[in-house]
Amino acid sequence: MKYNFNEIEAKWQKYWADNRTFKAANHSDKPKFYALDMFPYPSGAGLHVGHPLGYIASDIYARYKRHKGFNVLHPMGYDSFGLPAEQYAIQTGQHPALTTEANISRYREQLDKIGFSFDWTREVRTSDPSFYKWTQWIFIQLFNAWYDLDADKSRPVQELINIFESEGNVNVNAACDDDTQEFSADQWNKFSNKEQQKILLKYRLTYLADTEVNWCPALGTVLANDEIVNGVSERGGHPVVRKKMTQWSMRISAFAERLLEGLERVDWPEALKDIQRNWIGKSVGAQVSFKVKGHDAQIDVFTTRPDTIFGVSFMTLAPEHELVARITTEEQKKAVEDYVEATSRRSERERMADVKNISGVFTGAYAEHPFTGKDVPVWIGDYVLAGYGTGAVMAVPCGDQRDHDFANHFGLPIPNIFEGVDVSVEAFADKENTVIANSDFINGMGYKKATQCVIEELEKIGQGYGKINYRLRDAVFSRQRYWGEPFPVYYVDGMPQMIATEHLPIELPEVEKYLPTETGEPPLGNASQWAWDTETNTVVENDKIDHKKIFPLELNTMPGWAGSSWYFNRYMDAGNTKEFASKEALNYWQDVDLYIGGSEHATGHLLYSRFWQKFLYDLGLISVDEYARKLINQGMILGTSAFVYRLENSNTFVSANLKGDREVQPIHVDVNMVNASDELNLEAFKAWRPEFADAKFELEEGKYIVGREVEKMSKSKYNVVSPDDICSDYGADTLRMYEMFLGPLEQAKPWNTAGITGVHNFLKKLWKLYFDKEALCVTDNEPTADNLKTLHKTIKKVEEDIENFSFNTSVSTFMICVNELSAQKCHSRAILEPLVVLIAPYAPHIAEELWSQLGHQESVAYAAFPVFEEKHLVESTKEYPVSFNGKMRFTKELSLDLSKDQIEEAVLSDERTIKQLDGRTPKKVIVVPGKIVNIVG
Repeated sequence: MKYNFNEIEAKWQKYWADNRTFKAANHSDKPKFYALDMFPYPSGAGLHVGHPLGYIASDIYARYKRHKGFNVLHPMGYDSFGLPAEQYAIQTGQHPALTTEANISRYREQLDKIGFSFDWTREVRTSDPSFYKWTQWIFIQLFNAWYDLDADKSRPVQELINIFESEGNVNVNAACDDDTQEFSADQWNKFSNKEQQKILLKYRLTYLADTEVNWCPALGTVLANDEIVNGVSERGGHPVVRKKMTQWSMRISAFAERLLEGLERVDWPEALKDIQRNWIGKSVGAQVSFKVKGHDAQIDVFTTRPDTIFGVSFMTLAPEHELVARITTEEQKKAVEDYVEATSRRSERERMADVKNISGVFTGAYAEHPFTGKDVPVWIGDYVLAGYGTGAVMAVPCGDQRDHDFANHFGLPIPNIFEGVDVSVEAFADKENTVIANSDFINGMGYKKATQCVIEELEKIGQGYGKINYRLRDAVFSRQRYWGEPFPVYYVDGMPQMIATEHLPIELPEVEKYLPTETGEPPLGNASQWAWDTETNTVVENDKIDHKKIFPLELNTMPGWAGSSWYFNRYMDAGNTKEFASKEALNYWQDVDLYIGGSEHATGHLLYSRFWQKFLYDLGLISVDEYARKLINQGMILGTSAFVYRLENSNTFVSANLKGDREVQPIHVDVNMVNASDELNLEAFKAWRPEFADAKFELEEGKYIVGREVEKMSKSKYNVVSPDDICSDYGADTLRMYEMFLGPLEQAKPWNTAGITGVHNFLKKLWKLYFDKEALCVTDNEPTADNLKTLHKTIKKVEEDIENFSFNTSVSTFMICVNELSAQKCHSRAILEPLVVLIAPYAPHIAEELWSQLGHQESVAYAAFPVFEEKHLVESTKEYPVSFNGKMRFTKELSLDLSKDQIEEAVLSDERTIKQLDGRTPKKVIVVPGKIVNIVG
């Protein structure tokens, strides 16, 4: 009976869909297990063979957990808002919703063909109003919350208002804007409503503020740092500049310490944790204020080394610093403005990474050293970032390499760190009031003591204090795009107002153009019906805006990470229309037990989602403050690109081994034109592009051999392999097992279609264990000891491999198992039935078919995982080498239970021994049980 994988796979995929085989229940006596993949953005290109790698791994583990008796939640959905769909809409005029729907249909078709055990009843799409209704709702909760630093948690804004009404803000220890002024209860109560709203915006966890952003003019939107590569937009490669805009921001900085602490409680890759730790960037030091001479202003700096304050010889401000324009002298104005303009065209990442090119401009202004009173020149330099710390540094060139290089480059003084200490030496006495000599200031006190001493003296003169600083900045939450979640916000007298939950979702309006308006407003500025009627609580036409009952709605949309910051909670109760998820479902599933996805999201999604989770936890809406217990970063499957080589200034292509030293231009060629022997299909190549129609070729023995190189799989490199083709030619089970066989899950590995035949042949060999040419050949015969040994060593190894996510070695183990059982001519049901369950997580379609053919009516998906029994691996016999006068002549298998006398008797009675002795009586028989027999004589 033939292994017809196409029919088998179609049959079982339909069965799973019709029977909802993998539907998870929110109530179960079984222990729960939640396996999650980072949901994909559905691009028009569809999936290539690199995309399913993590999905296959999580599916194997999810299926294994079902076999082990767990109630498994394994959902899938789509991160379906985003810039690519919008850009396509701009180019073609098609609504992003239409292209997104088409792309999702394509993805779903491909995912189903690979045989994933997803619970599709819980599918989510971030662009679906029924989903983003709750994203809008969470935004409103953030708006209506503040962060209490004493309680170290988020609290409702109404509680803050109550405090303000009774005692003002003097005793409030909150995360808030740096320029927040103190006020009494009396002052608060006399403020106008608008003034109170402005103050509350300084405390809210999501707030409006003028922020330095990455502005991409070509895309007409703000970009996050992780959307910029080498100073240009990742999408389209367009220039990006720094620009100050009024934006919605999220006060993630309030959670910095908790985000650090939480990393100690999750099983995530250490490398990824380090990325987040560095991004959060905790530093302990001091805030120091330098007065600007001739101005009623001061420059605040944060330093981790306040003990080096006497080595300060200049200051450097970020070009975007708010004081630059104010303190720059007339003589330096032109140079400073030119420098600021040039810096605006460089991304923050580019500036941080560029340590070779030193640049800066003197403002003409001077600050005053807080202890010595000496003039400290104030410069600007692009190595200082406005959003990190205070946007200013006190430069100590004798103690910091970058400051030293800057000073050297511009000929600035590099003083000894102790210079000038004598001016205020009396202030720096130790605890016994003993004056510390100048040269002993640092060495005598030690770093910690000197640091504390400096901080104490700064506090005395009112020019500094001890502080913990974080590199983590509040996250800009506005995007000037169409295809994103609308904000549930309208404006009264310029102040944001939230739309009540019962009126959500606020859905995207129809627009004629997806580009910003001619006056520079975001694309939603093109909508004719985008105003909020506070009486009918509906969206109405813009021309009805009267600023009395009908007001303008927010024109920005939310960023791509909004929906992905909480989607894992929605999967727990995806159909709920009354709340984002029920308490019952949230308490049952609690958190993700296994999350698989890319490390490239370390400082984006994986950080923002932890922030939102902690916020929802603070409000008592969820029961855990870290949503993913274990995270695995899957490696990348690389493409094996193919190259043709064109001779310079010609249309002649030289076969790879004929290039020699000649000047050639390598050109990527579609891998689908190349066979397994690296031979190019010349006719297909000539028909590929018009310029190749009259191409000439230098061939090797009548063949054109392409060059090969392992690169990232990409459409632009023409090295993309479609999983559809693999499933059609070899089957989904082959694809699944081959992707695991390529190497360890976490490592990058090259794809080579030629290698897939080995895995496919293995599955055909597995099939032959169960079927002969005519029909099923499984018997009820008792298994042999060898059969049991093969099975149980396979159970042991496969279970260990799955638990350790070593899926590649499991595939090898299956191959060894099938080879051994084939050699043993094993057809015993007692062996072959548990083998089906063992292989089912890896190759579910063939497993379902074999399970059905063995007479089972239910799916193999919930069959109990075989139990390993050690006794079958314990050796009961020994292959004894039998020697005569020290020379081994033959071997004899004997039971390990035999005594020495029994072993001797069995060996001496063997015909081969009798023949060797040829009638002689041995002088001596040496028996070492379990090892050897030596006959002397």
